[in-house]
Amino acid sequence: MDRTLEEMLVELCAPTLAGMKPANLFRCPETPGLFRSIREWNERLRDSGLRIRVMKRCRVTHTCLIYICRWDWIQRVLTQKKASEFLKSEDYDISKGMESVLCQLAHRLCVQQDFPHEIGVFLGYPLRDVIGFIENNGQNYSCCGHWKCYGDAAEAQKTFDSYRKCTDCYKRLYARGIPLMKLIAAA
Repeated sequence: MDRTLEEMLVELCAPTLAGMKPANLFRCPETPGLFRSIREWNERLRDSGLRIRVMKRCRVTHTCLIYICRWDWIQRVLTQKKASEFLKSEDYDISKGMESVLCQLAHRLCVQQDFPHEIGVFLGYPLRDVIGFIENNGQNYSCCGHWKCYGDAAEAQKTFDSYRKCTDCYKRLYARGIPLMKLIAAA
C-alpha cells in the first residue's frame, strides 16, 4: 500500500517538523495527486515556517525528490559567511537569493549523475562534515548516521540519537491519531 505524503512527512522528516533540523530530503513515488498534495501541504505548513518543493522528478523511476525546509533557518545557514563562501567555491551564485540557490541545487540534482556533495549544507549538516566528505571521497569518517561525520563523533552520535528518538515519538503520536499539524513545532 502506498504511503501518503503526510505519512512520509511524519516518518522521514520528523526532526525538521519538530524544529530540530533545518531541512530534509526524501524520495517518494510519483502517484496521482502528488503535486496537488505538495501544493496543499505547502500552503498548510507555510504559517509554521516550513516549505516543501519538488527538487527532482525522474520519469524513468517515476519518483520525486522532495525537499522540506524551515525557510528562515535554512536561509540563515546558507548565508553564514563560511557556508556562503563554500557554496561560492562550488560555483553557486548566491547573490540572487535563497530561491535562486535552491533552483541551482535542483538543477544539479537533475543533471548530475551523483548527488552533489554540497547538498549536506542544504540539509543542515555541519560544514566541516560536508567538506570532510568531499575531501575524503566519503571515506575515513569518524562515524556514520544521518550523514558521515568527520568531526566530533560523540557529538554527532548524540544528534543522530535525538533525530531517531524524535522520529520514533512522531510516528507513535501520529499512529495514535494526533494530526500532523499538531505535531509541528512553531517557527
